[in-house]
Amino acid sequence: MKGMKALSLVLAVALLGSLIPLGLAANMNTNTTTTTTSLGMAPTVNQTANLTREKAVATELMRILNRTSVFAEKKIGPLKDKLPANSSVLGNYSLAEEYKVRAFSEYGSGDYCDAIIDSLTTLHHYRLALEGIHAGKNHNVKGKIRAEIERTNRYLKFVGRTIEFAKEKGIDVSNVSMTYNATLQAYRTVLDDLKEKNFTKAKEDFQVFRERKAELDKEMKGLRAQLVRKDADKIVKGFLVKGEMGIKIAEKAIQLGNEKGYNTTRLQESLKAFIPVYQQVKTLANESKWDEALTVIQKNRRTIMEFHRTVAAVLERTHGNGRVAKERAFLHGMRKRIQKDEKALHGLKMKGVSTKRAELQLRVAVQEIKIGEALLRQGKPVEAKAHFEIALGLLSHVEEFIVAHS
Repeated sequence: MKGMKALSLVLAVALLGSLIPLGLAANMNTNTTTTTTSLGMAPTVNQTANLTREKAVATELMRILNRTSVFAEKKIGPLKDKLPANSSVLGNYSLAEEYKVRAFSEYGSGDYCDAIIDSLTTLHHYRLALEGIHAGKNHNVKGKIRAEIERTNRYLKFVGRTIEFAKEKGIDVSNVSMTYNATLQAYRTVLDDLKEKNFTKAKEDFQVFRERKAELDKEMKGLRAQLVRKDADKIVKGFLVKGEMGIKIAEKAIQLGNEKGYNTTRLQESLKAFIPVYQQVKTLANESKWDEALTVIQKNRRTIMEFHRTVAAVLERTHGNGRVAKERAFLHGMRKRIQKDEKALHGLKMKGVSTKRAELQLRVAVQEIKIGEALLRQGKPVEAKAHFEIALGLLSHVEEFIVAHS
């Protein structure tokens, strides 16, 4: 017990430092009433001094603990419902709360040694919980900045190419180039902050970057409008070609749908709204009024987009059905192939040929096909293809074995 008391005092003094001067604790023995020990003997001067010192340290720890508890609750309380159940923040906070109750209970019963130890443990877990929140905030800031920086990296490359293209078209790009360079410099500053892991500065520079980017967006909007006007004839001609094709697809789909009793109301409504726009643009184009035709397209953008989305959905269903049919045919062929190989291996086995390796390869191939089927049902054809290729390779080995031993 004496060893524990000594350890608790060493830890407390090391952590508290100037909070509890030892001289203050030593001088407080004049206010201590002499008591008897459990053996009926009066405590020595050293025992009384130690008890007084422990009480002084424990009292100061209780004060710090109370303030820390209020601070931690203020910071962590609002996050309790947002953090996952297995969060280290919540785990450390829960431990801190448990040790806090024990520390106050021990202090109240005069067990200052244990109160000191549990107080220090409580403060340790509070510290870990609060550090976890700080680390999480840094991680979130870093993640958000990196995500937007990555998007902006692609955007800035696009802007650079657009500026060069506009310059070739004879458009004045001096203003947009100046804004672009300023945005690019702000972007590089944020990247430097991230490399140095200075997230506080990165957050500040990121705001500057966003302001520059907003200015660039405005400049680019004007530049795009100029480019559109420069290529009005090409845009209008492209619209007419795509529109004519879309009308033909829609009319054919409506005809087939009506014959089979399908509901084609949405497609009919979309086509009915699109045709007048198409006819108006076509009339203006025939008169070489490219700017006026382009204006009609821009004003009716929503109607045009809705029509092409509907047509795209029709094409997707058509191609999708064809793809499903091909997938079914492929799987059916694979099953027949496996059955044939199983029968051939059984025949070789009956002749005394060791077929263990080939049988194992066949079982693995069957498993790969099952995994591929599951991925197809989840709408993941690329991942499914990888497993089918493994199965095909294994089946080839099996069939080579069968041919070699037949």
